[in-house]
Amino acid sequence: MKNRLVVILAVLTVIFFFATLSSCNSAMRQKAARDKEMSARLQLEEKMSKFSSEKSALEEKAKAKEKEAEEAKQNFETTKKVLVQEQLVNESLKEELQKVSKLKEILENDLKNALVAEKKAKK
Repeated sequence: MKNRLVVILAVLTVIFFFATLSSCNSAMRQKAARDKEMSARLQLEEKMSKFSSEKSALEEKAKAKEKEAEEAKQNFETTKKVLVQEQLVNESLKEELQKVSKLKEILENDLKNALVAEKKAKK
C-alpha cells in the first residue's frame, strides 16, 4: 500500500510537473505575443504622431497658399479695375485727339483759303 501510494504520488508529481512546464511555456508564449503587440502599437503610435505633425504642417502651408492666392486675386481685380479705367481714359483721349485733328484740318483749310484770298486781294 505504501508502494502504491508512492507510485501514485510520483505519477501525480510527474503530471503536475509537466502541467507546470506547459503552463510556464504557455505564459512565455503569451508574454512574447504581448510584447510583440506592444512593440507594434508603439510603432503605429509613433507613425501616427509623425503623420499628425506632417498633416498640421501641410494644413498650415495650404492655408498660407490660400491666403497668397486670395491676395493675388485681389491684386488681379485691382489691376483689372485700373486697366479698365485706363482704357476709358485712352478712349476719351482718342476722341479728343480726333476732335482736335478735325479742328486743326479746318483751321489749316481756313488759313489756306485766307492766304489765297489775301494773294488775290494783293494782285
